[in-house]
Amino acid sequence: MTLTPKIYLQSMTSITVSKNSLEKLDISEVKKILEPILSNNQLLEFEQKIQFKIDFPREETDPRELSEIPEVRLWFVRLDSIYPWLPFFLDWKEGELARYTAMLVPHEFNRTEGIKYNSEALEIFVMQKVFILNDWLKLRNIPTSNRLKSLTQMLGYEIDDAFFEMV
Repeated sequence: MTLTPKIYLQSMTSITVSKNSLEKLDISEVKKILEPILSNNQLLEFEQKIQFKIDFPREETDPRELSEIPEVRLWFVRLDSIYPWLPFFLDWKEGELARYTAMLVPHEFNRTEGIKYNSEALEIFVMQKVFILNDWLKLRNIPTSNRLKSLTQMLGYEIDDAFFEMV
């Protein structure tokens, strides 16, 4: 009998994404973290525990936020296409969900007001994530409604209980 070792999490898990990984659209660092979690069925132990450290050097005069850099955004688009349920693992309290959303949803950045998402694009993104996560969580027998309500509230939306009866 072979035992597969489980990964135990002390607090947060940080995934460093290098400039090279961004430029090559290489998500192997994420796979190294997520694949053992999935294969060992440690989903709940890693719920809202993952953060990204994006190492993309810029000139001091470059005023752009990371979500305004095409190479960074494209890497996140690729990541989301492979792991569309990733928001389940992101550390929402530390802003990872908001940053992830900014990578995928058109927005403007205002120094005083912060991120202003395109409202229609954000609504589509939120509902897509709700549908994806609802099905993904149900397949794993993880309760969905409170988790999904929390996710949508973090992004400024409310979901009525009746919605979950439809899906």
